[in-house]
Amino acid sequence: MNRRSFLLTPLALAVAQTLPVSAFAQPKPRNFRWVPQADLTLLDPIFTTAQITQNHAQLVFDTLYGLDEKFQPHPQMAEGHTVSDDKLVWTITLRDGLKFHDGSPVRAADVVASIKRWGDRDLMGRTLMKATKSIETIDDRTLRITLSEPFPLILHALGRQTTNMAAIMPERLARLPSNQAIKEMVGSGPFRFLADKWISGSKVVYERFEGYVPRKDTMAPSFGAGPKIAHIPGVEWNIIPDSATAIAALQAGEIDGVERVNNDFLGMLKEMPDVQLVKIGLPGINILRFNHLYPPFNNVEIRRAILSVVNQTEYMTAANGSSFPEYWNDHCGVFVPGCPMDSKAGMEKLTGKRDIAAAKAAIGKAGYNNERVVLLDPVDFPSHHASALVTADLFKKLGLNVDVQSVDWGTAVQRRNSQASPEEGGWSVAFTGLSGMNNLDPAGHLALRGNGKNAWFGWPQSARLEELRDQWFKAPDLETQKKICAEIQEQVFIDVPYIPLGATYQVSALRSQWKDFEPLMPLFYTLRHA
Repeated sequence: MNRRSFLLTPLALAVAQTLPVSAFAQPKPRNFRWVPQADLTLLDPIFTTAQITQNHAQLVFDTLYGLDEKFQPHPQMAEGHTVSDDKLVWTITLRDGLKFHDGSPVRAADVVASIKRWGDRDLMGRTLMKATKSIETIDDRTLRITLSEPFPLILHALGRQTTNMAAIMPERLARLPSNQAIKEMVGSGPFRFLADKWISGSKVVYERFEGYVPRKDTMAPSFGAGPKIAHIPGVEWNIIPDSATAIAALQAGEIDGVERVNNDFLGMLKEMPDVQLVKIGLPGINILRFNHLYPPFNNVEIRRAILSVVNQTEYMTAANGSSFPEYWNDHCGVFVPGCPMDSKAGMEKLTGKRDIAAAKAAIGKAGYNNERVVLLDPVDFPSHHASALVTADLFKKLGLNVDVQSVDWGTAVQRRNSQASPEEGGWSVAFTGLSGMNNLDPAGHLALRGNGKNAWFGWPQSARLEELRDQWFKAPDLETQKKICAEIQEQVFIDVPYIPLGATYQVSALRSQWKDFEPLMPLFYTLRHA
């Protein structure tokens, strides 16, 4: 008797009646096991801009507004708002039933204190606070923001998902100094952080918050907007620094996903039917950053000469290899390729003919006096190490006196903050990456600031960049914003505060039985077991 015939017989029915109910039950949902890009060392998303902390914050906290996949704001914790005719008074009402993870209700007082703390540290938040006259509570569900001048991007600011997200936390925590990291994680997001299961350098565990109240509207989940409905009981982050070990664990089914796949494993994983590769929606931009305080790169003519011979294809091939060009972009300007602010303005400065002899002559004419160029080479960070090697070779061709100093990434990050001269332990050129979510526009774009010693490391000075940035915040519509960003890009190619070396799309890998993974950011509340 074959199996099909047996299943149709009375004997089969009798056998089935003797089996326990559990034999027919669906498998119990389990936690999603994830290998994040780095260890989680800081928990407070207001204190640090580290991407790993912002990913953590998306599970634990919620925001008043959320951005959809087109980066437009929608109410999230907010039920809605009203605006005065002069656009100066914004009255925001909270949704009913919001709770923090400790069981306490979310009040307007919590929101006001959280916005003020966020506004102390975030780039866009500080700009909003400069335009704000007061923030006050009306009742437990209502707050009022009164501006001193219109700020068209107020909802975008309150809904940003990265840099320092405007995370809403209890008033008692939000009143703590913004220059001190909060260690107690009490949010109102779809998952709870389990502090007693956190093992630094090993594991981070989150549990679905059963008291979370998703939005009840018709909008489908879209990036950080719409209903946040956790379909899984929890998320476990397994800290595995070695890429080969992480991939082996994925192959063996010991973990379910790896956030950042090394290029060396892409070919192998593409051939595995039980693994899916996910191209992250926004690429990161690799950059060469100059120290503007000391010779030779305090001379704009020398910076422009180097810009004229940078070849993004060479940098991207060195950093990523040539086998999978779909995961990198060698025509990258100031803003993330494909985002609304992306522009072709001035791109001929990066894509035109590269002439080493002409650049070398321009450097000599600018007065280069054989100053030592200290180039920081982070040997344990593959993409930036590749950029350092390409740059060192380019500088030698240009006749620069290059001193390549091999350091680990942690040392490079610490040393780049030093304003000492290259002769006193400082630096001339460093390399870093700008994450895609932070470079959608001027608000979170650290490398664009031109406010001298108050700027990001490198400390460029450009009154025009600062002026254009202020104009962008006051732009009344998207088309005006785009026009200003085109001018910003052209100004970057004039002042050369840094040079974009190309954009790389991060690739994540998941076991094939998981679906609805959010490609813009690992949010986990969209994730389902197939």
